[in-house]
Amino acid sequence: MKWIPFTAVAAALAVAGGAGTMMFTLAAGPGPWWRGYVSEAGTDGQPYAITYRWGLITLALGVALLGAARSAMPGRTGHPAWTRRLAGLAWSPRLLDGTVAVWALAVAAVLAAVSGAVPCTGGCPLPPYEPTTVADVVHAAASVVGMVVLAAAMATMWLSASSRAVRWLSAAAVLPMVPLGVVLGVIMLAVGRVTAGAVVERLVLLIAVAWLISVALLTARAAAKT
Repeated sequence: MKWIPFTAVAAALAVAGGAGTMMFTLAAGPGPWWRGYVSEAGTDGQPYAITYRWGLITLALGVALLGAARSAMPGRTGHPAWTRRLAGLAWSPRLLDGTVAVWALAVAAVLAAVSGAVPCTGGCPLPPYEPTTVADVVHAAASVVGMVVLAAAMATMWLSASSRAVRWLSAAAVLPMVPLGVVLGVIMLAVGRVTAGAVVERLVLLIAVAWLISVALLTARAAAKT
């Protein structure tokens, strides 16, 4: 299908553009870019709140485009020998045929869009340390679950992608992302809003953005050759 490479390139551009826009709002904000939750740049009263939100929605569009490109890829899975052995241990065939990865990207895109459309209030308060609003809970839930689902997409591509480059790239992304995500969750629940949590959050987002762009470009290259 001739549209797949263009869709994959559009996905890479949307993710890069959305992430770049979000980074601009952090750097141009009133405080140091490495402090506070990233989502604080999109709260009412911030100088580039609307810009941040549209940046996140653009990134979400890129994730959706990548999911569309991957869903139409011919021979998107290769079932390496070690994943076939795992399949013999009652793994679902849907996991190994790429379906789970595609749906995970779709769900992650929707949740990222919700996170951009429903901003948190000033300071992005979270329980149990601060009083929260419904918008705060919706925003936080969409953001956290979205990253978990994206990590699931990485893991399933590690298991199922036909391209060795995509498999190794997915492994290189998910292996550090999962423990960093756990550390971030512990900091948020046990400590609260501190600089260490902000730094870890940015590392997680950096891994996610780099993976999305790289997989999109590899998908475009593979599709162009078919």
